[in-house]
Amino acid sequence: MKEFTFDATDKKLGRLATEIAVILMGKNDPAYTPNNIAPHRVLVSNVSKMAIDPKKLDEKKYTRYSGYPGGLKHETMARVVEKKGYSEILKKAVYGMLPGNKLRKEIMKNLIITE
Repeated sequence: MKEFTFDATDKKLGRLATEIAVILMGKNDPAYTPNNIAPHRVLVSNVSKMAIDPKKLDEKKYTRYSGYPGGLKHETMARVVEKKGYSEILKKAVYGMLPGNKLRKEIMKNLIITE
C-alpha cells in the first residue's frame, strides 16, 4: 500500500479535495482500473489550518434528508465545523468527488485525517 501525505495548511478546500480524490481513485497510477480500489492511503494533517473564506463558512449549506415527510435539514458550513470539526468538511468534499458506486465507501476508508 502506497501512502501519500498532505499538509492542508493554507490550501483551498476544493483544490485539496480534488487532489485527494484523484489519488484515492488511483487515476495517478498507470495501472488504473475503474472497477478496483487503488492500493493508496492518503494522510492529511493540519486540516484546521485550511484556507476557507469566512463568507463560505456562512453561506455554504449541507443538506440531509431523513426519508420522512418534513425531514429535509440544512446546515451551514460553520455549524458543521462547530459540531464535527474541519475534518468533516474535507470528508464531505472528497466523498462528493468520488464516483457514486459501491466502491465509494470502501475508497473513503483509505482517507485518514488529523486536525
